[in-house]
Amino acid sequence: MHVAFPFLLPVATGIRIMYCMNDCLRDYQQEMKLRLFEEWEFHRNVMVQMPTGTGKTHLLAAIVREFLRGSGSRVWIVAHRRELVEQIEETVSRHGMSKEDGRVRVMSIQWLSRNRKDMYEEPDLIVIDEAHHALAETYRILWEKYPEARKLGMTATPCRLNGKGFTDLFDSLITSWTVAEFIGKGWLSSFDYVSIRANSREQRLIDSLKKRGADGDYQVKEMNEVLNRETSIGRLYESVERYAHGKKGIVYAVSIAHARRIAACYSAHGLESVAIDSRTPASERKELVDDFRRGKVKVLVNVDIFSEGFDCPDVEFVQLARPTLSLAKYLQQVGRGLRRSANKASCMLIDNVGLYRIFGLPARNHDW
Repeated sequence: MHVAFPFLLPVATGIRIMYCMNDCLRDYQQEMKLRLFEEWEFHRNVMVQMPTGTGKTHLLAAIVREFLRGSGSRVWIVAHRRELVEQIEETVSRHGMSKEDGRVRVMSIQWLSRNRKDMYEEPDLIVIDEAHHALAETYRILWEKYPEARKLGMTATPCRLNGKGFTDLFDSLITSWTVAEFIGKGWLSSFDYVSIRANSREQRLIDSLKKRGADGDYQVKEMNEVLNRETSIGRLYESVERYAHGKKGIVYAVSIAHARRIAACYSAHGLESVAIDSRTPASERKELVDDFRRGKVKVLVNVDIFSEGFDCPDVEFVQLARPTLSLAKYLQQVGRGLRRSANKASCMLIDNVGLYRIFGLPARNHDW
């Protein structure tokens, strides 16, 4: 006989009605929320997949609010980078849950790992943002230390480079529409895609990369040696000039040195560009991103900073200048350009490293 988890009983009868009245959610977000609460009747730990740009954080906040309306009294939201904490806090507070009331805490996994021994309260729900990182040891401890807490994992890309699944952490996966469906229904931007030829010099350079880093992806040092050259960077600029002239966009670089060199080259040609990386102070980073949003800066060149959680809908082009073997990294990067914006007809995706040959186009369907 199936017995519902206790916290669901107070909300079970009214949840569908509340759900239909919740006008701040889009139809597919409402559907995902309902499916999650139904799934929680059977499974304690659930992963939710929705493509980049479809409002996962907004949905997350609505789920937390619904959870607190039941008998849940304390929620932890865990992000893998401190930059994402502020963004999530802001979204959660817009849903009427300020951090002052103490029921919802948003923190980075690094902060939690350092301070967990001082945390005396036990969470009823732990939400893992960008949950494809959850296989790391720092996250696994949350399952060991808080077995009674429900876990909700949110991600666009429930996959890992090493091929490991998530079944030892999450009992169930709920998937949303495909990228193609979101584009077709007008929730994501359409895109144009250009890439290097299979027999090009650039493709041959990438094919020559032999070394692998600790994560199984291309080794950064070798990529930098092969691609951080004047001729390659000149070709990157020519691609932007040809396919995205006058547009604002994001470039994904191999290394800090590579990013700075690209930004210098683009700026020297009159295309106002800045490089942002892990060494850029937080205050300076915020200022540069604000300049980008306002259009004062045309191009952000970055190293793995804007792969996840960065929300700027009017990005008009994305340039891939960093080879990768990670499907998650590819989809997170191109996804930055697929958010809808009133002033954007479509997004130009400029693939200077031939990633579509490995992963297909961004709208390709994946059986997660």
